[in-house]
Amino acid sequence: MKALILEDMPESQEMLCEIAGTAFPGIECECAVDVRDALSRLQTCFQLALIDLSLPDGSGIEVIQRLATECPACTIVVATIFDDDNHLFPALRAGAQGYLLKDEAPEVLAMQLQGIREGRPPLSPSVARRMLSHFREVPDAAQEEQKGLLSPREREVLGQLARGISIATIAQELGISHHTVGDHVKNIYRKLNIASRAEAALQARNMGLM
Repeated sequence: MKALILEDMPESQEMLCEIAGTAFPGIECECAVDVRDALSRLQTCFQLALIDLSLPDGSGIEVIQRLATECPACTIVVATIFDDDNHLFPALRAGAQGYLLKDEAPEVLAMQLQGIREGRPPLSPSVARRMLSHFREVPDAAQEEQKGLLSPREREVLGQLARGISIATIAQELGISHHTVGDHVKNIYRKLNIASRAEAALQARNMGLM
């Protein structure tokens, strides 16, 4: 298993490598110090990426977008000090599947990453609260409109997806192929204009599907 660590500060870079190693013993970390450096390494298909957003030559969001496109099996997690909407939501829209704040205790960050094995999106508590608060502001009528965009089967798949259940298990429980489940997931993401399990979980909660 390989991880890409995109972080320009040596101390933080070392901390993130240690956290990744605690969460996934034996993982190999490859470190990049800026956007250009990270993009040059994408010939390797990483299984995990810890991405800072504020870098000397630009934003980590560019790297998130490329990783999401070129390495869809990679779990992309933002690791930053910024918890405001202007950083959080663009990162999620770009394809980030988690968002952690580096000022939390290393053992807490490692525990959040370990949740990836169980399908839980790694989110710092304050970030999760911000996301919930944001979506609570959507009027009930708009929530019902979003719910109406999905077919009954898509709503069922969304509810299972939001609980962290794997594609293969959803297919088994619903008695359909994993390819069909994958098609449903693509349609759900397109209709709701989302790009990650973290956003799917919030949408499902808002729709009353959890």
